[in-house]
Amino acid sequence: KFEEFNVNPFKQVSAEPVSTFSVDVDTSSYSFMRRQLNNGQMPSKSAVRVEELINYFDYNYALPEDASQPFKPTVTLMDSPWAEGKQLMQIGIKGFEIDGPQPKSNLVFLLDISGSMNSPDKLPLLKNSLKLLLSKLNDDDTVSIVTYAGHTGVALEPTPVSEKSTIINAMDNLRAGGGTAGAAGIELAYRMAEENFDDEAVNRVILATDGDFNVGISDPQKLEEYVEKKRNTGIFLSVLGFGQGNYNDHIMQSLAQNGNGVAAYIDNLNEARKVLVEEATSSLFPIAKDVKIQVEFNPNAVAEYRLIGYETRHLNREDFNNDKVDAGDIGAGHTVTAIYEIVPTGSSAVSVDPLRYGDAEEKTETATADTDFGNEIAFLKMRYKLPKEDTSTLITTPITTALEGTAGQEQKFATAVAGFAELLQGGHHLSGDFDYDDVIALAQEGKGEDTFGYRAEFINLVKLTKATNQ
Repeated sequence: KFEEFNVNPFKQVSAEPVSTFSVDVDTSSYSFMRRQLNNGQMPSKSAVRVEELINYFDYNYALPEDASQPFKPTVTLMDSPWAEGKQLMQIGIKGFEIDGPQPKSNLVFLLDISGSMNSPDKLPLLKNSLKLLLSKLNDDDTVSIVTYAGHTGVALEPTPVSEKSTIINAMDNLRAGGGTAGAAGIELAYRMAEENFDDEAVNRVILATDGDFNVGISDPQKLEEYVEKKRNTGIFLSVLGFGQGNYNDHIMQSLAQNGNGVAAYIDNLNEARKVLVEEATSSLFPIAKDVKIQVEFNPNAVAEYRLIGYETRHLNREDFNNDKVDAGDIGAGHTVTAIYEIVPTGSSAVSVDPLRYGDAEEKTETATADTDFGNEIAFLKMRYKLPKEDTSTLITTPITTALEGTAGQEQKFATAVAGFAELLQGGHHLSGDFDYDDVIALAQEGKGEDTFGYRAEFINLVKLTKATNQ
């Protein structure tokens, strides 16, 4: 079950100059899409969230000088590879890496052991995935295990990671069977986290499930409100999805968003290693919460724009300054990329005819504003809160024409991923001759060092998709 959404359209700057959205560091859409393609199936359009495909990869963006400002934006401009007369404006941020000892953790594994988990790609993969995570924890970290099926239970009381064999034995003894009481399991997991709460540690529930909640709190809204209430006490929630068939992506995404955590889909052990070992610090340790981005476009420089992806992360303009509105969270070392496709004023690619009737006084005011702001095409604003703060901090950056042609290999690779995602969604905004070969060529230009081989895997995935659709 995936949340249905309409692909973002182009908007006229004269009518709607401001775009606002919440950042997203979830990656479940990418790994689910990969599994479908490797199985010879095209994913449904609603399963392809462009921003999650782009943000699956790490990018070498500039780092902030210190932790007092957890990130700083990198902005570039390049010509659109799929539409003549248009440009791509990329905004990239990278969170600072943890310098010094890893923060202490109080983790509660909330594990679905219902009958639907009785499959090699579910409970056995879940166990092996969490064993990998143990290798990244410190001896004085604490792990508890709560299970749910026809009833809930405590499979492991709070145990220091130094007693790793005890934790692994508890996992190995788990068997799948029975119904699913996910909501009751969540309540017990939070109770365990509260009993062992450490104000100096990261207190987090990690829910691992195939997403089938059919017993207990049946109203998803009430479940989300419960998770949000607990988030405000300092206990966060992350979600690991397994398997397919009854996987409820929509509710998993909502729970992770309300719980200040990430939602990842584990389709194989390599993905588990990526999420829980290589990216453990970004998955577990937040450096900023409620991160919002707002871009105001200069109508004298930009006629139209569209935000590529983030359809399910849209915020109202007034939400940007409202610190009570929840938004995305960034972990240590996380990268976030957002891409706007823009149409400069005077471009032949402008899709809407100018108005026949205009206000002369308004035009005069616009001309004056253009002089005041020189070569600015847009103004970027970002808000974030440090993990234990309730008041947001503002970062602002003018975006000027001086950035044209500054895109490097990182931006080219992100663009290739965006182009592939748009092809999977039907390619509504792509020119007719932009195809998988163009994606492959662009991705190879931007492949770079590719230490872990994820970019090479992506290129092979595009080649497979091309072969499947010939």
